[in-house]
Amino acid sequence: MRAFLSLGSNVGDRHAHLSGALATLAAGEALRVSSVYVTEPVGGVDQDDFWNLVVELETTAPPHELLARARRAEADAGRVREVRWGPRTLDVDVLLVGDVVVDDDELTVPHPRLYERAFVLVPLAELAPELVTAAQLAAAVGRVERLGTLETLR
Repeated sequence: MRAFLSLGSNVGDRHAHLSGALATLAAGEALRVSSVYVTEPVGGVDQDDFWNLVVELETTAPPHELLARARRAEADAGRVREVRWGPRTLDVDVLLVGDVVVDDDELTVPHPRLYERAFVLVPLAELAPELVTAAQLAAAVGRVERLGTLETLR
């Protein structure tokens, strides 16, 4: 099934943090990666802009296994959770996992703020335009500018 995860970084070597996360997230499965977008932070905390992208996996992994991979990638990047919506080396969110719906203490899928944030919708629309409407893009909040692909940013 198709799964989509969002990745963001605004501390340290953003390229290295995003690139390093891809192998952990894919775990040998096929993946496609959107362009990288420079985006403004949300949540009102003064911090640097983010580099954001969305990854599409073709996977048999259930949502909680994808969440475990996401947390492992964040830990590998030295993620520290001190301030809600604060700066971070790596932030990974599970957005969609096929048609599966999860709502428990650890995970909500589809992601509850998926359709509110331009930094998620723009790269998601690049990979899966059938999942995002023009109205959703127009209503999404945040400045988003295409930076390039991870390969071109080396």
